[in-house]
Amino acid sequence: MYDEPGPCPYLPNETARLPLRLPLRPLRPAELDVRLERGDRRQGLLLYRTACPACAACEPIRLDVRRVRWSRTHRRVFRRGERAFRTEFGPLETTPEKVTLYNRHKHGRGLTAGEPDLDADGYRPFLGESCCDSFEIRYFHEDRLAAVAIVDRGARSLSAVYCYFDPDLAHLSPGTYSILKQLDLCRRWGLSYLYLGLYIEPCDTMRYKARFLPHERYLGGRWVEITTPPATP
Repeated sequence: MYDEPGPCPYLPNETARLPLRLPLRPLRPAELDVRLERGDRRQGLLLYRTACPACAACEPIRLDVRRVRWSRTHRRVFRRGERAFRTEFGPLETTPEKVTLYNRHKHGRGLTAGEPDLDADGYRPFLGESCCDSFEIRYFHEDRLAAVAIVDRGARSLSAVYCYFDPDLAHLSPGTYSILKQLDLCRRWGLSYLYLGLYIEPCDTMRYKARFLPHERYLGGRWVEITTPPATP
């Protein structure tokens, strides 16, 4: 177990604490579902749950595939994304192209928190390895790699682990499009939930997650349905 506080990558002046736990063996799909239902997230081979000393802004968020409604904006983003992107599915792989795109995304979205760029040796244990059934969705725009989504698959759910994209293509809303693409996969595969990771209300780059309604957040040890959109900042 690793448990070392550090600077928060999402909120300035906050300290993050993410106790990391290493499963004794790869998780079966049903076991992953249980971990997700209890608020766990995955980073590489490790699982974690936030335990920050003075902040509780991080809230696990998920979508009930049968209940979530697509807004007009979501339908427009999905149609536009279907025209703009070519989609490819594959196993987790570490390549120079992905490492470069990941670093461009971090800088372009203001998520570096003063950290140096990742190289392949840093990327691989973060996004190129897993303790469960995981895959990549690769999005190509005009034959160039434009975005990558790392996804875990349980017996009843998908978990959106991480998505990074070319910041020059932000006008195409690739983050939102990737969530819609994964919702579409859940429906086609007969899965019940799509886990979206952590919602952080004060963080502008996380605000889009709460615009999917209704959604559920893990609050006080239970999943609570939210039916109203976030307040406009």
